[in-house]
Amino acid sequence: MTTPVCPSASTAAKSAATPAAQYVPYAAQATYPPYTSFSSYVRARGPVLLRTARSLTANPSDAEDLLQTALTKTYVAWERIEDHRALDGYVRRALLNTRTSQWRKRKVDEFACEELPEPAGLPEPDPAERQVLHDAMWRAVMRLPDRQRAMVVLRYYEDLSEAQTAEVLGVSVGTVKSAVSRALGKLREDPELSPAR
Repeated sequence: MTTPVCPSASTAAKSAATPAAQYVPYAAQATYPPYTSFSSYVRARGPVLLRTARSLTANPSDAEDLLQTALTKTYVAWERIEDHRALDGYVRRALLNTRTSQWRKRKVDEFACEELPEPAGLPEPDPAERQVLHDAMWRAVMRLPDRQRAMVVLRYYEDLSEAQTAEVLGVSVGTVKSAVSRALGKLREDPELSPAR
């Protein structure tokens, strides 16, 4: 028979093998000679109380800490609790009071000031001006020769690559490049688009 070098290692191994549904809070893992009934209570009701703690905070680790604090308060008051049938209510009240205290002690990082700390962003363009430009661009595209118009629409409106455009139209990639280049040159010279340049 081998004796573990560190007694706490065997305890840790046993607690690691405990399924999550049988969560035993740290308060119940130690032995409290004067209050063995407390240890029995925590072992029996730990998972239910943990579910209550999880309903009070979003983070599971915070819920475990919250439960440990409430159980510590319960342990300290163990002799004063007359009716042990009402222990769940006592612990739930301790959970709620502890959580409320934590919430009240939260540090407030926001404060009012005269100047806004956020940098001023770029002004948004007027939607009406954008629509006017969009309409003018579409009219200019419609004035292009059919083949150039098809290539511009596939490349820039449908967002196809040069190879995909060439495949759709049944031409070479070089033809697409030269035709799109000529089309863009015509669009740059279009008098209706001159204010946009």
